Amino acid sequence: MGNVLCKSSSLNRLLPSMSSPDRQRIAGIDFGTVRIGIAVATSGVGIASPYENYTRRGESQDARYFRDLAKQERIDRFVVGLPVHLSGVESQKSAEAREFGKWLTELTGVPVEFYNERFTSTEAESFLMDANLTSKQRKARLDKLAAQIMLSAYLESGSKGQSSPRAIDD
Repeated sequence: MGNVLCKSSSLNRLLPSMSSPDRQRIAGIDFGTVRIGIAVATSGVGIASPYENYTRRGESQDARYFRDLAKQERIDRFVVGLPVHLSGVESQKSAEAREFGKWLTELTGVPVEFYNERFTSTEAESFLMDANLTSKQRKARLDKLAAQIMLSAYLESGSKGQSSPRAIDD
């Protein structure tokens, strides 16, 4: 049967390090005050997958969830979507997303980048409508699909973060 490895630890020694720049684990975050959509990807592979919709439960439970996510998924970078107005000016939701990103970095020690997420929820909703899903089925998938769309765009752009949109008071 050849050299088939049965132990994942043996296989892991043969795989490239996940922390190398071209193999980093990235979590895309579609920030919301009630639900947070999460997608994950490995840089270098370039494919984002929906991960989960997390329903917020309070600061201590949220903190535990995101610490566990970062550890279990070996996240090297978070990309938080910034809702930016058509004019390019950041919104109040942008300020909340930036505050969340700061909290996430302080909590996990994982760097956060921001990426313009304009139209991702609209695109996700359109996709789900075309799939002829019920309202309940669409709601269950919307945020993680929006996170996947945003993270895919981030990966495709080759971005190392977003050039700063204009602040609300510019």
